[in-house]
Amino acid sequence: MSLLKFQDVSFIGDSKAIVSKMDFAVETGDYVSIVGPSGGGKSTFLKLCCHLISPTSGTILYKDKPILEYDPLELRKNIAYCFQTPHLFGKTVMDNFAFPYEMRKINPDIKRIEELLVIFNLDSSCLERSIVNLSGGEKQRIALIRTLLFQPEILLLDEVTSALDEQNTATVEEVVKSFHGSGSSVLWVTHNPEQSKKNANKVLTLEAGKIKSVEVLK
Repeated sequence: MSLLKFQDVSFIGDSKAIVSKMDFAVETGDYVSIVGPSGGGKSTFLKLCCHLISPTSGTILYKDKPILEYDPLELRKNIAYCFQTPHLFGKTVMDNFAFPYEMRKINPDIKRIEELLVIFNLDSSCLERSIVNLSGGEKQRIALIRTLLFQPEILLLDEVTSALDEQNTATVEEVVKSFHGSGSSVLWVTHNPEQSKKNANKVLTLEAGKIKSVEVLK
């Protein structure tokens, strides 16, 4: 049983086919790098994976059940998406970290939050900071921490190191590698050729909304 499976999936936006007749399966334990030119459908593919958008035609299966039959909020507890452009909530950093706990109706785990802050070269003093006073790199790291507070079954990453320096990029790569080792399947959109092959077992190349190639690395 594939964990996530696209069967003849297309998505049309603004009268244009952004994803066209895609067939692809994500197996448990996969670490898939998604590459290709801008406008090739990579971000749209990730949004389809977690039902942020619905396919125009075709079927997406999650654990052999059509993704449209899942409650979207419940689905996104298991399939977590971190955007290229960070979308932060509320007024403060803590508002963002509290959100995943509120979705699950449990109290925030401050120890877990502080552990991830340290890993991502931040400290607890940032919790009360206003989100409007954060740098692009800080916003990107906070959005990623928010995504990683709970271990998802599938982790969707859309160029999440684009605003980070080399040191913080290496940190993110190691943390994602650790999550993968602990059971998360990973789909990571990147324009960095070195990053695309560092930890992945497959490289999916998308071009003009279609699969150009699937390279199996290991």
